[in-house]
Amino acid sequence: MLLAIDVGNTNIVFGLLEGDAIVHQFRIETIRGRTSDEYAVLFYSLLGLHQVDPKRIDSAIIASVVPPLTEPMVSLVKGSFHLDAAVVSSQMKLGMHVLYDNPDEVGADRIVNAIAAFDRFRGGCIVVDFGTATTFDCVSPKGEYLGGTIAPGIQISADALFARASKLPRIELTRPALVVGKNTVHSMQSGIVYGYVGLVDGLVERLAAELGFPLSVIATGGLAKLIVPLTKTVQHVDDELTLRGLYLIHQRITA
Repeated sequence: MLLAIDVGNTNIVFGLLEGDAIVHQFRIETIRGRTSDEYAVLFYSLLGLHQVDPKRIDSAIIASVVPPLTEPMVSLVKGSFHLDAAVVSSQMKLGMHVLYDNPDEVGADRIVNAIAAFDRFRGGCIVVDFGTATTFDCVSPKGEYLGGTIAPGIQISADALFARASKLPRIELTRPALVVGKNTVHSMQSGIVYGYVGLVDGLVERLAAELGFPLSVIATGGLAKLIVPLTKTVQHVDDELTLRGLYLIHQRITA
């Protein structure tokens, strides 16, 4: 059983895969000050809750965009399962040429998502990842990582509004009934949600025009299901895209 760990700025996702099937997926809050032992206690508790035998885990791979937590995750795997985890980097045998000015600058999650998307569509694509930041990553019809854009995530955009506008309350991020809000809460929900829909559609349309080839647009990440149904440009949602990409990379580096 493969343990795939996706370390993000907001959450850490632990995926357990048998072959290419994701059999369990656990999500915990990212806290930079936690030690590998503390994360191990949490992870073992989740395994016990779902009656998973830890001895079945025989390999591991990590994608991390939080450098202070990369080594604790490696130590967790080593200490708990006596395994050396592979840590995704642009130096690996990824099966995808990274055409960034400095490939080492590309977040591991962006590469992983691009690999999974190209494997699914076998053609040009854009991956929209609704994480702490919202990233738009472009893949050529030949399977090359071309680059993309990085925008503030919807939650941190909303948090900035709550923090800087003293009379505006903190609200739930949900789709309002109407675009024209009739009270402060609905007006804020409309501005945040539909404003972000406009950002997504606008960037996808500009990227597609600049790329100039047929492409598929796929979204992933926590808030994708809120935003994507309201967009004109995003065709697919896959909550498991990153874990599938980690599985593919593990297959390639161990082949």
